[in-house]
Amino acid sequence: MFVPSGESVSDLAGFTLLMPAVSVGNVGQLAIDLIISTLNMSKIGYFYTDCLVPMVGNNPYATSEENSTELSINAEVYSLPSKKLVALQLRSIFIKYKSKPFCEKLLSWVKSSNCAQVVVLSSSHSYHRNDLQLRSTPFRYLLTPSMQKSVQNKIKSLNWEEMEKSPCVPEIRDSEFCIRIPGGGITKTLYDEGCSKEIPVAVLLKFVSEGDNIPDALGLVEYLNEWLQIIKPHLQCDDPTASALPWKMPSSWRLLFGSGHPPALF
Repeated sequence: MFVPSGESVSDLAGFTLLMPAVSVGNVGQLAIDLIISTLNMSKIGYFYTDCLVPMVGNNPYATSEENSTELSINAEVYSLPSKKLVALQLRSIFIKYKSKPFCEKLLSWVKSSNCAQVVVLSSSHSYHRNDLQLRSTPFRYLLTPSMQKSVQNKIKSLNWEEMEKSPCVPEIRDSEFCIRIPGGGITKTLYDEGCSKEIPVAVLLKFVSEGDNIPDALGLVEYLNEWLQIIKPHLQCDDPTASALPWKMPSSWRLLFGSGHPPALF
């Protein structure tokens, strides 16, 4: 499944894998873009898989004309050994009935690579929130049992809110309660597989709506940074609307909403 870019395979033992779920507003993918771009992570390989719709494009993190023509595909892996971080970026949707096989193969690779933990960045439909969720923070987390053993105390110190259980079938009054993540894509599958395979998996998500989801992505990476301290906060500036953290938006975001209106229209 994993194909290294060079002749040798990178040693990922003890690394934290950051990855998105292809979910509502593409918030997880935008968040991973921010992390890769800000940390200037190096591409170490890609996933050769028939589970994702094929795609190819230019280098989304181009910094000059020289590297702008490098090609990118649907599932690429980036690394930053100095922080023991590895990031998987997904750039296309899953083929029908292929999402579960992908999750199984991915977690098998995580286990064989001896990664320390997996952090899934995701999102869920804001209109599915209940009254309690509407009155609280839009961020939630989930930990598999093997993850709870190592990070539960740290998470508790952050006063984060765990994803609540809700009726498995909302239309039935006496339905059993379970974890539901509407609009979360493979998030629930990854969480369930992590539980059954005893792999440390953490899910961080935000309740969002479709639209300009860049602010949601910025909020999600700052939420993640409270825990993992990927980058250090810089000095507070006078602008209260500015992010307290210097996240670098990739060059590909300039065309996130297409090109501007043709002047000839006016």
